[in-house]
Amino acid sequence: MTTLAKDASVVEVQGNRDAIGIIASDTVYEGAMVGENGAGYGRPLTAGDKFRGHAVSQVENESGDAGDKNISLRTGRYRLVVALVGLITDVGQPVYASDDDTLTFSAPSNSYVGEITRYVSATLMEVEFRVGEVDEFGENQNRVLKTDDFTTTVAETGKIIYLGTDTKIITLIATVAGIEVTIVNSGGFGVAGIAVDPNANDNFLGGCGKAAGGNGKKLTNTKGTAQRGDYLKLIADGTGGWNIVGIRGTWAQEA
Repeated sequence: MTTLAKDASVVEVQGNRDAIGIIASDTVYEGAMVGENGAGYGRPLTAGDKFRGHAVSQVENESGDAGDKNISLRTGRYRLVVALVGLITDVGQPVYASDDDTLTFSAPSNSYVGEITRYVSATLMEVEFRVGEVDEFGENQNRVLKTDDFTTTVAETGKIIYLGTDTKIITLIATVAGIEVTIVNSGGFGVAGIAVDPNANDNFLGGCGKAAGGNGKKLTNTKGTAQRGDYLKLIADGTGGWNIVGIRGTWAQEA
């Protein structure tokens, strides 16, 4: 190793600020959520982009090339009061963005941006934005939203399936060893009771504090206590059962 032989200046970075080069031929407005376009440049967030923060000021680059100007960003963790329709029970829920000015509780195809930290009103929430972080299901973007009864296939292996419509059922195919699926209730508190139904010859083998059930007997996320984000994570054993390897909420076993 070679040690310094003379003074060297260092560049100190302010902890709550960042910057990213803007894409060509576009404008980012002050207060916009900014996404990374997959090639390292920032743009008004498009659903699915990596969230990079909020623009501190407007940057106009309509006639410029990519990277000609930088977007100054809020970064790290910071809290803002924002427009989002929700419930007082949504404190702690993950939040996603579908464009540079629209927040949603719907994960599929959208960009994770943070978490609800305070209920302000039915249309306003305090959100802690979390740049560069992921929700509890990590980097898995294999997510789909269903609004009606649905039967899984081998193609659903590894998917996170969101269902928030009352009385609807996710029916599982006959177990094939190693198939993994996660079912999430996307409805608000007390809005949707959803069920997961194994094949007639399969059962839930138990796990995460749940006892095993009988063949063909459903598990139902009870409507009266169902919270947005209640889920079951299941792995098939291939011989007639599904192991419960993750659970949140009240899931009642059919008698």
